[in-house]
Amino acid sequence: MQAAPVRATAIPSFGTALRAVESLLMSGGQRTARRNAWTSVLEDRRRAKDRVEAQRVLDRSPTVTNL
Repeated sequence: MQAAPVRATAIPSFGTALRAVESLLMSGGQRTARRNAWTSVLEDRRRAKDRVEAQRVLDRSPTVTNL
């Protein structure tokens, strides 16, 4: 009985396949614009997460009153 042949190349990830299709359908400028927009979205999400965490820290800290 013979073993099944081993696949020599890795199956591309979904992201890799998506980028390949994107490169066929969009011009270079459109790809750059889309990637820049997505980077901005991710950065906005990170800043929002940081704001929420900072607010939690402030809410847990004791209040200071003026004497």
